[in-house]
Amino acid sequence: MRISLIVAASTDNAIGKANTLLWTLPNDMKFFKNTTWGMPVAMGRNTFVALNSKPLPGRLNIVISRQVNLELPKGVVPTHDIASAIEAARNWNAKEMFIIGGGEIYKQSMSLADRIYLTRVHANFPEADAHLEGFEPSEWILKDRQEFAVDEKHAYAYGFEVWEKK
Repeated sequence: MRISLIVAASTDNAIGKANTLLWTLPNDMKFFKNTTWGMPVAMGRNTFVALNSKPLPGRLNIVISRQVNLELPKGVVPTHDIASAIEAARNWNAKEMFIIGGGEIYKQSMSLADRIYLTRVHANFPEADAHLEGFEPSEWILKDRQEFAVDEKHAYAYGFEVWEKK
């Protein structure tokens, strides 16, 4: 099973502030949905809370938390660490699983990932309190990149990148 990170990060690697995204990019949301559909998605508890504590439809939702007796909606799989989340995804017989955040979960899983789907937002966000840490492009091969300009629905230029581990 392939382990993939899917993340949107700015030029300065910002990914969020106060448990929310720093931008609205409708095409990124479509890309995320289409890429992860039908697959297991693993996330930290705070990311799950940022999703209004509702599972993403059409996917096996796995929540990673050290909190004991964490109450989750029916069908959401609780785990206590990245390894347990990966095992839960393997038990689902998926060809690929996605780590979808947040910052600490990305950091802990970077060395385990085979692929990164990175939406690069071409702007800086010095006010951010969450960042993508541990991504060293020299350790990866850029396999695909598509760039998009600012338009009436997208306040920032952005690109979709696919990276494979060397």
